Amino acid sequence: MSLIAQVGISDGEDSYMVGANACQNAVDKLGEDPDLIIVFASVQYDQEKMLSGVRSVSKETLLVGSSTAGEITTAGPAKRHSVAVMAIKSSDIQFSAAVGENIAADPRVAGQKVAAEVRKLAGDKLKAFIMLPDVLVGNGADTVRGVLDSLGEHFPVVGGASGDDFKFVKTYQYLNDKVYSGAVVGLGLAGSFKMGIGVKHGWIPISTPMKVTKSSGSVLHELNGQPAINIYKNYFGEEEAQQLQKETLAKLAITYPLGIVVTGSEEMLIRDPISVDEHGSITCAAEIPEGSSIQLMIGSYMKAIEVAQIAAENAVAQLEGAAPKAVIIFNCIARNKLFGERAGDEISAIQTAVGTDTPLIGFYTYGEQAPLGGEVRNLDKCNPAFHNETVVICVLGE
Repeated sequence: MSLIAQVGISDGEDSYMVGANACQNAVDKLGEDPDLIIVFASVQYDQEKMLSGVRSVSKETLLVGSSTAGEITTAGPAKRHSVAVMAIKSSDIQFSAAVGENIAADPRVAGQKVAAEVRKLAGDKLKAFIMLPDVLVGNGADTVRGVLDSLGEHFPVVGGASGDDFKFVKTYQYLNDKVYSGAVVGLGLAGSFKMGIGVKHGWIPISTPMKVTKSSGSVLHELNGQPAINIYKNYFGEEEAQQLQKETLAKLAITYPLGIVVTGSEEMLIRDPISVDEHGSITCAAEIPEGSSIQLMIGSYMKAIEVAQIAAENAVAQLEGAAPKAVIIFNCIARNKLFGERAGDEISAIQTAVGTDTPLIGFYTYGEQAPLGGEVRNLDKCNPAFHNETVVICVLGE
C-alpha cells in the first residue's frame, strides 16, 4: 500500500507521557516506521516536554505541528485537552519541512522564507504546501502572500493558524525537535499522489452592503463614511453596540462576523472582528482593503453542517476516484463555539463524505489558509487566501 496513515490521541496531566502515549498509539497502529508525524496539542501541556515525549517514540521522523484551540481526530472533537498525532507512511509522497521565524518583524518575509526553503528541499516535484502560522503576532494574510511570493500565486496552499485554547495570548509551532512561537512552519508534499481541498463557511449576509471608505491593514475605520461600528449599531441598536466597546467584540463575532465580496470566490470571505476602539474603529483578524463591499453575516447550525459535508464531498471529488487515505481538517474556533456541545455533528457530516474509518486529524484554528471559497475545481488554478470562520478539509488519496 503506497499511502497509509493512523491517528493516536492521549490526555492526562504529565506532558511528556501524554505526548509519548499519543505518538506510540499512532505508530503502533501504523505497524512500521512513519515518514511523517503531525502533532496537534493543547497549550495546557508544557510544550517542550510534550514534544520530547513525542520524539521519544519517533526520534528521527520528520515532524510538524501546532498548538490548538481544540484537537480533532477520527473519533471527533476531543472532549478535553489532549495531544493528537497522525503518523503517515508513503512510497509516493516525499515530505519536506522548514520554518519561517519572526512573523512579528515581517509576516510576509517569514512566509517567503519558509516556502522558499521547502521548495529548495523538495525540488521540482513540489505539489502542495501545508502551513501552520502564528497570527497573534502578525497579519496572517501577509504570511500567505509571502508563501505565494515564493511558490506562485496559484500554488495549492492549505493550513491553519495555531491556537491556544481560546486565550489569544501565545501560540506555538513545532518542527522536528523544536518548539517555536511567532513563526510559521511549512510542510511540502512532492511526488505522485492525489489531493483534494474543500473550503466552505456557510455564513449568510443579513445587512445591506456597505463600502469600506477607510481602513488600514486589519483596522476597519469607516464604512460609507461613518464609523465602522455603525454596521453593528444599525442591526443591534445603540445600547448593544455601546456594550461592544466595553467588552470584546470577538464574542459577538462568533455568530455575526463580517463578509467581504471577493472576485473569483463563490462565497464571501469572512473576517472576524476582534475589538472596537472609542472612535468606532474595528480591528479584525486580517486586513480588509479600502473599496471593499462588506456585509454583516450570520451563522446557523444547520447551514454550517450542510456546507461542511459539501466541502468534504468537493475534496473527495478532486481525488478523481482515488480512495481517501488521510484527512487533515483546519476548522475555525468560531465554528466550535457556534456548535457548542454539538461540534461533533460537523465532523460526522464530513465523515459521511470521506469515510468514517478514514484516519482523520485536525484542530480548531485562529484562521484558515486555503483557496478562495466555494467549489474548488482545479488546484492548479486556485487562489489561496486567509480565511476566518471557515472549515478547510484536505484529503490525501492514492
